[in-house]
Amino acid sequence: MPKKSAVKDYIRTIVDFPHEGIMFRDVTTLFADPRGFRMAIDQMLHPYAGERIDKVVGLEARGFILGGAIAHQLSVGFVPIRKKGKLPGRTLSQDYKLEYGEAIVEIHEDAIQPGEKILVVDDLLATGGTASAGIKLIERLGGEIISCCFIVDLPDLGGRKALEELGMDVHVLCEFEGE
Repeated sequence: MPKKSAVKDYIRTIVDFPHEGIMFRDVTTLFADPRGFRMAIDQMLHPYAGERIDKVVGLEARGFILGGAIAHQLSVGFVPIRKKGKLPGRTLSQDYKLEYGEAIVEIHEDAIQPGEKILVVDDLLATGGTASAGIKLIERLGGEIISCCFIVDLPDLGGRKALEELGMDVHVLCEFEGE
């Protein structure tokens, strides 16, 4: 087995999942390897050394894994953005478009205070729909997003461009061409 020297080396590709023609980029193999996971968290944190971050927001579901680890390293709070109906307190909702249909994500309405500096985290950036919805929720609460950080970007799907058009700084660790 070849030595793994980059985050991308730890990510496996599963062909035709969840549908035929999809090349699924599976980060669970990265999470399962202590060296790979540490490398990913360190690289996700690196661009923000010395920046004020008050909270890390993780997008459901793999963003929770990354966001929790990053928040721990920064000694700041973690806020989940979840699918509709999963949070127990009073929430704000935001709908967004999926490849086939629509979905809704929510955040607790008291999770972020106006002016707090927020880092948005998820595993994969595809079309940017979930991240855009999360950004809208954070901004509705008065949070100031300093950046959006992902392990994988699928540039052919245009998510990075969509987030940058919203004025977001976007940091990714690796890219995979195609869908």
